[in-house]
Amino acid sequence: MLLSCNKGPDELSTISPVNLEKYAGTWYEIARLPNRFEKGLECVTATYTLKDDGKIEVINKGRKVGELNKISKIKGVAWVPDKNYPGRLKVRFFWPFSGKYYILELDKDYRHALVGEPSRKYLWVLSKDKQLDSNIYSSLLEKADQMGFDTKKVIKINQDCK
Repeated sequence: MLLSCNKGPDELSTISPVNLEKYAGTWYEIARLPNRFEKGLECVTATYTLKDDGKIEVINKGRKVGELNKISKIKGVAWVPDKNYPGRLKVRFFWPFSGKYYILELDKDYRHALVGEPSRKYLWVLSKDKQLDSNIYSSLLEKADQMGFDTKKVIKINQDCK
């Protein structure tokens, strides 16, 4: 499942190498640590599109729980600031603020991923499919727990939106 890891600043292992063309596309948020900017959202997706300048367009969207037609959407940009750590991206939704986006685990077929950041306050389990095998999900949470994330607080996200 793991391609390879490297450690560097912030002592959080990330994936290397990362093929951003294979990573691009729509990812479904299977689970996350609760955060203020996604509070009350279900059917959350993140769509990554490579741009000609090497950066990545990011579109995150989700539906407000219980409100069929209320969609929350935000557009941003991501980039790899240090080519020595290709699994460590920066993401910006509001200039000049950017956040760290660390790819912690990624299967060889780029079908599911574990993403977090060094403070361990943010964590996402992502899949290219709306559902994720329970054994894979458990394995990803176990990996996150070993990395110091509080996996007891992780919440599953409803992806059954019609």
